[in-house]
Amino acid sequence: MDLTLFNLIHSFAGRSSLVDWGGVLIAQYLPYALVVAALVFLFRMEPWKVRVEAFLATALSLLLSRGLITELLRFVWDRPRPFVTLGFEPLITAGSASFPSGHAAFFFALSAVLFSVNRTWGWWFLGLSLLNGIARVYAGVHWPSDILGGAVIGVLSYLFVDYLMKRAKTRR
Repeated sequence: MDLTLFNLIHSFAGRSSLVDWGGVLIAQYLPYALVVAALVFLFRMEPWKVRVEAFLATALSLLLSRGLITELLRFVWDRPRPFVTLGFEPLITAGSASFPSGHAAFFFALSAVLFSVNRTWGWWFLGLSLLNGIARVYAGVHWPSDILGGAVIGVLSYLFVDYLMKRAKTRR
């Protein structure tokens, strides 16, 4: 099923330079805009205590999902990227193992934090994170299951951090 879904999404690559350009833009450059937008949103949160808690939840969730779990799984699993397995030139460059997607883990963790403090921003970030994941499959650097795995890791990392933060708050 992973290969079938990959072929469905990636089959559009190379047909139109405009569509390829859009795919590269979303896969490679949208993440920068999302980080800037998230920082602007978090810096504008009031009161300051909520802002500090949101920053802490964000930092811990990102560290856990992208910095620890993703890297550990990549080290253990070492799954080759689609362009390596199937032997084609991807639209963007990517290194190391494929599973789980570090981009998906990072941006779904960020989306989960934002969703917890503002549903509207959270929905937008979830949608754009999914779009980024699909674009990375389109570009040939991830399997669909890499994106799903990263998304699950990101959301579960936030939920774990949120649980720990709430528990610490009640113990004070």
